Amino acid sequence: MAQDTTNIKTIKALDDYVLLGRSGLRVSPLCLGAATFGESMGIGANKDDSKKVFDLYYEKGGNFFDTANIYNFGDSERFLGDYVSDKRSNVVIATKYSSIRPTFVPHGNAIVPNEGRYNPNAGGNHRKCLVESIDDSLKRLNMSYIDILYVHFYEYRTPIEEFMRSLDDVIRSGKVLYIAVSDIPSWALSRANTIAELRGWSPFIGLQTRYNLLDRSLEFDLQPACAELDIGIIPWGIVAEGFLTGKYSREHDTGSKTDWRSIAFNMHSKVEKNWKILDEVKAISEEIGRSPVQIAMNWVHQKPGITSPIIGARTVAQLEENLKSLEFKLTPEQMKRLDEVSKPTEYPFPQSFTDHINRSLGKNIEVPRRFESFATTYDFGTLLRRN
Repeated sequence: MAQDTTNIKTIKALDDYVLLGRSGLRVSPLCLGAATFGESMGIGANKDDSKKVFDLYYEKGGNFFDTANIYNFGDSERFLGDYVSDKRSNVVIATKYSSIRPTFVPHGNAIVPNEGRYNPNAGGNHRKCLVESIDDSLKRLNMSYIDILYVHFYEYRTPIEEFMRSLDDVIRSGKVLYIAVSDIPSWALSRANTIAELRGWSPFIGLQTRYNLLDRSLEFDLQPACAELDIGIIPWGIVAEGFLTGKYSREHDTGSKTDWRSIAFNMHSKVEKNWKILDEVKAISEEIGRSPVQIAMNWVHQKPGITSPIIGARTVAQLEENLKSLEFKLTPEQMKRLDEVSKPTEYPFPQSFTDHINRSLGKNIEVPRRFESFATTYDFGTLLRRN
């Protein structure tokens, strides 16, 4: 029997804007990912269908769009630029650099068009790639500035001081307003923002990272670091490449497909714990009359530090279902059930050890809010008993 959810307080609406990290920038509580804008990589939608998705999100009050220079070899930026050409001041556009630029990708591994010559500087976080990537993205977007520029991933060949100084320079130039980072270890994130703070450079205001019921590694280090540094968390992969949609069964066979979704499904499906998580998601879904997608997304939205999860939709129907995740709020009991079934079985040191020691200092001592998620998840004593 479906639970009556009419009196459950909603989390947010798209036009109930939130601040991104330490900045004053207002963004929607769900970010529309534009990786599906374009078909060049085989997983997106054509320009007309992508426009319909964009229009619905925008009409509902959404203002936060996420793309990257590499998505669909630049088509994502081109499409998005066309869609917002008469709405520029009303939207927040985030794009990324670090990957090998689209100019080179279709021609092979960093091979210069018409020359057949390898270009070792076509990708990376260094100053040369940054400057050329920004100019390329601005041309594709047909804009004079980018609201948020992400470092797409931590690249250990480029010193942190170099890319933080370079990023501050492009902000001072007016081509970029804010900077953020994606897929970076916590030590590098902490060092980057500490250097920026000490030297008067612009800090990262947001972190994009993978987070879902199957992968809660964010909670070990990155979530407390973001809380300490006042960095907004913008999670991607929140339905685990479709695994948490509930449309797959244990008997599902991807055959010989080699697309990334099939590869991801094969990876997730081999872990029995993941099926138990999905079973619990489905159980709650049936209890309250919400889809598994909405359950998985609502769980993410309620976790500490989460600012604006990224949603991806190829069709209007998919977007409509995603937006419904804002219409209700899982109860504390339902959140606890999902927390328990998805609780990580690996307890990394030293987090597990220090949490155990902290517990021994006194049961009635308040835990700072920024550590709540960590402190209620990991217990070194459990590890000792398990071994």
